[in-house]
Amino acid sequence: MKVVLQNLTKIFPSRDKKAGKEVVAVNDFTFEIPDGQLVGLLGPSGCGKSTTLYMISGLQKPTSGKIFFGDDDVTELSTENRGIGLVFQNYALYPHMTVMQNVLFPLQNLTGKDKLSKQEMLDRAYEAARLVQIDELMDRKPSELSGGQQQRVAIARALVKMPRVLLLDEPLSNLDARLRLQTREEIRRIQKETGITTVFVTHDQEEAMSISDVIVVMKAGVVQQIGEPQKVYDDPKNLFVAKFLGTPPINVLEGAVKGGKVYIGEEAVMEVNGVEDQDVYIGIRPEGIEPNANGALECKLNNVEVMGRDASVVATHEASLNPVIRAIINSDIKVDTTAETIKFNIKPHKFFMFNKETEERVYFEVK
Repeated sequence: MKVVLQNLTKIFPSRDKKAGKEVVAVNDFTFEIPDGQLVGLLGPSGCGKSTTLYMISGLQKPTSGKIFFGDDDVTELSTENRGIGLVFQNYALYPHMTVMQNVLFPLQNLTGKDKLSKQEMLDRAYEAARLVQIDELMDRKPSELSGGQQQRVAIARALVKMPRVLLLDEPLSNLDARLRLQTREEIRRIQKETGITTVFVTHDQEEAMSISDVIVVMKAGVVQQIGEPQKVYDDPKNLFVAKFLGTPPINVLEGAVKGGKVYIGEEAVMEVNGVEDQDVYIGIRPEGIEPNANGALECKLNNVEVMGRDASVVATHEASLNPVIRAIINSDIKVDTTAETIKFNIKPHKFFMFNKETEERVYFEVK
């Protein structure tokens, strides 16, 4: 099911009636979610991603704009008539019911032509349970389940209705690290098997990048960039997107373009074409710098952290806006940890410039 958002805006009235300033939670969001794809809405707390999800679900009404499921305008349609499955952050299971009763509950409320026989409901419930691998837990109560198992029950309950669109609101945030990894892989598997168009809300960029076909990066209600996860990572449109994606985070330094060269401090680190002289922010991905005795960027060496197959070279530079500069290298590469300074080569395709005033990307050609 294709989902189309047209100029979607949500404005909340101010809590302070005297100040009277409204809060724009989502601002003119236009996007088409292709049929059968998993789209990740990504951004920090308060960016409008959950509000967007709730407008798609019908739990919140847009201030302006329209929502289409396929060719159907569902903007004014009630939640129960939209054909959506919704999974909340806190699972929202009924504690007095068994897993079976929780999964069956949405089917028992169907009426009219949608009403199912008892056997049809049981078949659907077991099918959904098998899909999320909880079919052996159907007689248990939620209190007898782990967090990951409870989340699977919530997903099964959403899937049992055979929804046109599946909506997941930070479904992994209450799980520990190992369960998060396992459950996000399960969500991707389930989405692939069912082919249901899915919207996944998260503030965790690693989650979004690992399972999404497309990510939408948001800030303060405004869409910053839309695209395939790796493409957005490799080609950020502005400093916010560059900083938000990546673990460890991108190294950000103050710099300047002068006479076709990029300077960090007094060092010319790269020659560029087609860029006028200006002050810039420079972003370098941790995997984009590597130790080299003849490198252009010299930093003060702090230490080297070995992490199995990789090592993290930790350094500092007076122009850095981050507390430290990190270079991720192969652990086979030996670094003299007794040295006071270290020089780095910079990979041009991992090197980005941003206008210091607007923080928009400054594009260049390497000489």
